[in-house]
This record gives sequence, C-alpha cells and structure tokens, in this order.
Amino acid sequence: MKREIIQTLDGSTTIHLAEWDECYHSKHGAIQEAQHVFIKNGLSLFQNRNLSILEIGFGTGLNAFITLLESKKMKQSVDYVGVEAYPISVDEVLLMNYVTELNASQESATFDKMHESNWGEKIDLREDFSLTKRKQFFEEIDDINQFDLIYFDAFGYRVQPELWSTAIFEKMYKALKANGVLVTYAARGVVKRSMIEVGFTVEKLAGPPGKREMFRARKS
Repeated sequence: MKREIIQTLDGSTTIHLAEWDECYHSKHGAIQEAQHVFIKNGLSLFQNRNLSILEIGFGTGLNAFITLLESKKMKQSVDYVGVEAYPISVDEVLLMNYVTELNASQESATFDKMHESNWGEKIDLREDFSLTKRKQFFEEIDDINQFDLIYFDAFGYRVQPELWSTAIFEKMYKALKANGVLVTYAARGVVKRSMIEVGFTVEKLAGPPGKREMFRARKS
C-alpha cells in the first residue's frame, strides 16, 4: 500500500495511506492529537508513580516519544510496550519532524534509538523509561492484568472495523490491571457498545482539534 509523508495543520508530520485516505495521526495536528488524547486524558491520570503502558499501533513512535518527554515532568517511571503489525521503514522515520516540532533536540538520539532497537527486545531509553516493541497482530495479544494504561491508536473504524470489535476490546480489558484506563481518539457508538459489552465503563470527553469527542474507558 502506497504511503506518503504529509504535514499536518500543527506543522508535525504523519504518514498518509492514499488507498484508504487514512493517516497515522490526525490531519488537524499529529502532535496536538497525541497530547490531547493520550497525555492529557490518559498519562496525566498517573502522576508521581510507576506505570505500565500498552500502545495499540506503535506506528511512527510519536505517542511513545511524547510520553517519554512528558513522563519526566510528571515524575513517572514507565514500562512502555508498543504493538505494531507493520513497522514503518527507516527512511520514513528519518522524515518525521517530531524532535524539531517538540523542541526536543536533547532527545534526538533517544528518538532514533526507539526505532533502531530490536523488535521483541526490552531496552532502557532512560533510567525511568523502558521500551519493548512487539511486532504482532492485535488479535494475538494475550496479556493478562499487565497494564495500567492503554493507548488505543489503531487505524479508524471506517477502514478497519475488525480492529474495533468486541473480541479486540475483550483482549484490552483482560490486559489491563484493575482500575486500568484505555484512551482512544474514537467516539463511534458501535465502539462504545463493544467496550461496554466486555465490561468497560465508558465516558465521552471533548476531542482533539478537528474532532468533537473521544472515549476514555475504565476497567471497573
């Protein structure tokens, strides 16, 4: 499938899949979306503590990189697992402008290390931040009570509805610890119903720029 690098409205880059007319991040602002959905409404709930995070759709590494930057401010120690079935290429990584747009030149080598690290191998990016990238289809996930927080950042329901099924959310529910949280940019009724069916308590929140609403779900 043809992929092209495009600039989003906040100046940050993302990957566009022409065949699907689908992007890895919001066209209205890749960084703004990540900050709003995953940091403001997810990571910030766990300040001053150790936590484990599962990302569904590692993609460009943007969510992981912003989490690394923000977790230091929030005095968190993070064990981060990113799942991706189709990793992006080194050439595509080099075209991402996140280090510049986030004013994070001091962490440029860290961003590179995130993408250069071996799949399936746990590495320490910082004393208080570990990363494991798993090349895996979402339906293969079988973690039980392992994570405090899930970033659910799969491609949209319009193009891959199977990734938003009850079966997938059951896996997410099982993967979370008690009182764990899942955040996603999505706000479709069918997604909410699938989440509730497996046991989540779902709340609708204001969405990121260009999107009216989003979901946050809790494992009761």
